[in-house]
Amino acid sequence: MSDCSSSGSDEDLDPEIELLDELGGTLSKWTNYIHGWQDRWIVLKGNILSYYRSADEKEFGCRGSVCLGKAVITPHEFDECRFDISVNDSIWYLRAEHPLLRQQWIDTIELHKAESGYGSESSLRRHGSLLSLTSAASGLSTFFFLLLFPVDNLKGPLGIDFKGEAITFKATTAGILSTLSHCIDILVKREESWQRRLDKEIERRKRAEDAYKAALTELKKKPHYGGPDYEEGPNSLINEEEFFDAVEAALDKHDQIEEQSQAERSRASRQISLTPDTCSSISTQKYLTKPHSQTSFLSSVDLISASDDVHRFSAQVEEMVQSHMNYSLQDVGGDANWQLVVEEGDMKVYRREVEENGIVLDPLKATHAVRGVTGHEVCHYFWGTAFRNDWETTVESFQVVETLSDKAVIIHQTHKRVWPASQRDVLYVSVIRKILSTNENDPDTWLVCNFSGFLFVCFLQPSARCIRAKINVAMICQTLISPPEGDKEITRDNILCKITYVANVNPGGWAPASVLRAVAKREYPKFLKRFTSYVQEKTSCEAILF
Repeated sequence: MSDCSSSGSDEDLDPEIELLDELGGTLSKWTNYIHGWQDRWIVLKGNILSYYRSADEKEFGCRGSVCLGKAVITPHEFDECRFDISVNDSIWYLRAEHPLLRQQWIDTIELHKAESGYGSESSLRRHGSLLSLTSAASGLSTFFFLLLFPVDNLKGPLGIDFKGEAITFKATTAGILSTLSHCIDILVKREESWQRRLDKEIERRKRAEDAYKAALTELKKKPHYGGPDYEEGPNSLINEEEFFDAVEAALDKHDQIEEQSQAERSRASRQISLTPDTCSSISTQKYLTKPHSQTSFLSSVDLISASDDVHRFSAQVEEMVQSHMNYSLQDVGGDANWQLVVEEGDMKVYRREVEENGIVLDPLKATHAVRGVTGHEVCHYFWGTAFRNDWETTVESFQVVETLSDKAVIIHQTHKRVWPASQRDVLYVSVIRKILSTNENDPDTWLVCNFSGFLFVCFLQPSARCIRAKINVAMICQTLISPPEGDKEITRDNILCKITYVANVNPGGWAPASVLRAVAKREYPKFLKRFTSYVQEKTSCEAILF
C-alpha cells in the first residue's frame, strides 16, 4: 500500500479509504457491434488502468491500457451499472454487475487519479493583493486615538499646539480617505475583471453547447457507431434495419442452441424408451382404465374439476376468463380488422395493428387443429409448471411466487435477452379452467389464462437490468371426437383438438414496430408447432385424458 501521508495531514485523510498498489476485478467491457459486452479482467495499478481477456492471461500482457491522469469518468445516465472512461478520443465502456460495485470502481479510480497529481487542489494557491495597507492602518490608529482622547485632555508644560494638531489631523484624514479611495478602485477593478471572466465563461459554455448539439446531430447521421448505446428507445442510434438484423441473428443463435438441446434430449429418450409393441399394449390397457384409477399423470383431473376455487384474486380471474370466452372465440371477420399473416396447413395466425404512445401492442390470434390429443392434455402441459422448461425456449428462469389455489398460481419469469433490445421479465397469474358446454351438441372447453394487467405492486419489482412486460394470453381448447366403427374403443386416431391461442403483450418499452411485428410473425407459428408436437410426443403412450 502506498504512503498517502505526504499529500496532507492525517486529519485530511478518510480512514475508510485505502489506496491499494493494485486492484483487479471482472467488468463487462463493450467490444464492438457484433460481440457486444464481454467479460474482461480489469487491473488498476497506480494511475494506469489495464484490461486482459481473463485473469489467467495476465502473463501474456494486457490488451489495452489507459492513463487516468487526464481521464474523465462518467456514470451512465440511465444504466445504473455502467460507467465510461474517456481520454481524448479513446473511450472505454465498462459495466459492473451491481450499481454499488460500479460506485466502488468509480471512487477507487477517482482516488488513484487524484493521487497522480492532475487536478489536485494542492496546486491551487490564493494570491494576496500587492497593495500594503500598513499606512492606512497607521492613519486609522491615529484617528481613533484622537477621538478617544480629545485635545482638551492633552496638557503639557508648554501648552497645546492647536495648529500642529490640526495639521496632523488633516493629514491623517487625507491619508485615510486616500487609502479608502484606493481600496474602492481596486475592488471595482477586481469586480470588472471577474465580470469579464464570467462573460468569457458564458461564451465558452454557449460554444460548447452548440458544438455538442452539432456533434450529436452528426453522430445520429452515421450508420455505424461503435459504442454500446445501440439500445432500444426512441432516440436509439441504431436504425431499424440494423436493429432487425441484430435481433434476427440473436434468435437464430437461440434456435441453433435449442435444436442442439432437442437433439440431445431425443437421443437420451430413445435410449430409455419402450418398444412400440410394449408402448401399444400399455396404451391399450390405459384406454380401458377408469379415470379415478389412473396414474399420477391424471391426478390433476379431480383438482381442476373442483368448484371451490376461491382466493383474493377470484373476481379478476373470473372477469378475465369470461372475457376470453365471450370475445376470444369470436370469428376474425367483421369489423375487427384482423389480418392473416401466416397460414401453414391447419394453422392460421392473425394480427391487428395497435400502437399506444409509440409502443406496439398488436393483439394476436392463432387457430390450429392437432390430431391425437385432447384439449385437457394441451392445457395440462401448457399450465403445468413442471413441464415449462421442456417446451418454453424463450425463458431464462421462472419461479412460482405464490400458489393461490389448486387451479391458480402467480409466476415470475425472466425471458432471455435478445440484443439489442433490453431484457424483459413478466409477473402474472396463471389459471386453468374447464368450461362446461351449455349445448349438448357442443364440446366442453378447456382454458388456460395468463394475465398480469391489474396487479403486483406488492410483489416482485423488476430488476435494474429488466423491463417489466405485461401479458394477457389464453390457450383455449376443445376436443372433437370421431366415433369409431362398431363397438371399438376410442383411440387417439379418433380425437382432434381445436386450439384458439390469443396473446396481447405490452413489451413495457420501446422497440421498432417493424421489428416487433416481424419477430411475432416468425416466432408465434414456431411456438405453436413446437408446443403441440411436444404434447403429442408426451401423450403418445399415455391414456387419453378427456
